Amino acid sequence: MSNKAVINTDNAPAAIGPYSQAIKAGNTVYLSGQIPLDPATMSLVSDDFEAQARQVFTNLQAVCEEAAGSLQDIVKLNLYLVDLDNFAIVNEVMESFFDAPFPARAAVGVKALPKGAQVEAEAIMVIGD
Repeated sequence: MSNKAVINTDNAPAAIGPYSQAIKAGNTVYLSGQIPLDPATMSLVSDDFEAQARQVFTNLQAVCEEAAGSLQDIVKLNLYLVDLDNFAIVNEVMESFFDAPFPARAAVGVKALPKGAQVEAEAIMVIGD
């Protein structure tokens, strides 16, 4: 018998491919990559990088909450940036969503992201004891 559960919320963008917004296995939640889509329109929120970064964290937050957790429960965060010159901006935005101690993190420069997004984030969250 599997202890795997699908996490899905209308407060974050619907999956645009064959994947789930998140999967909970035991007390660990694996959050799929979020790009800066408005959940209502499924369109990019803006061409502005800071606005996109804020939407990415807002989308992650919605999935965390649906899984009975919060951004503070994230233990590992992977960021994908089309332009690493935006590294300082994503750090500032992240600090407005997270409190110390911050999760372990990677920031990776990539050539392109789905739907022309400039930033994507995926995470691992541990909830409960």
